[in-house]
Amino acid sequence: MTATATPTVLTARALLLDMDGTLVNSDAVVERIWRRWADQQGLDGDEVMKVVHGRQGQASMALLLPDRPVEQNLADNARMLAAETADMDGVVEIPGATAFLRYLQGHPHALVTSADVALSTARMNAAGLPLPDVRVTAESVSASKPDPEGFLKGAAELGFTPADCVVFEDSGAGIAAGQAAGMRVVGIGPRAAAHGPDVVVRDLTQVRVEAAGDGVLRIHVG
Repeated sequence: MTATATPTVLTARALLLDMDGTLVNSDAVVERIWRRWADQQGLDGDEVMKVVHGRQGQASMALLLPDRPVEQNLADNARMLAAETADMDGVVEIPGATAFLRYLQGHPHALVTSADVALSTARMNAAGLPLPDVRVTAESVSASKPDPEGFLKGAAELGFTPADCVVFEDSGAGIAAGQAAGMRVVGIGPRAAAHGPDVVVRDLTQVRVEAAGDGVLRIHVG
């Protein structure tokens, strides 16, 4: 699927937003941290980067090193989260994110991210973006994307059914999670195109949301 040329209109009552790659461009940090880890493990950095986007760190490690003890993955992930939280060099907003979030104030929306509270807060602040009132972070769930738990929890906390929600995601794991939750998915950026979202756009400058009345949001994509 490629970026849509003809505008698509979706309707929803609530929006569920991934962070990295969707609202915030943190690729520079993710590349630095994970390629360093790949070198330490004797793994191919390019192959590692195909796995890590959208997932919690320990979930990525379990896929890449399936025989490794869980405790070692959790310890490594804690160290890497601390390193990522301390490294905001190159963290910027995805084009259009500020205007997108400004409009959503007063409309039901939630952040659903594989980052923890500290990392998500630091990256949103570094990008100059407001944190949504409802946030589902790594601490909030028992399973990482592509498990749908995070999106289902976000919908429940906002008080809506999955059918009422549209997900905004960039990664294969995140898109799969949104679809497994029974939600429509807008793919953001080049990573999304290969993973079959309902529609995909270059960035948030290609998304416009308007209130259609009776609590319905009309999402113009493309």
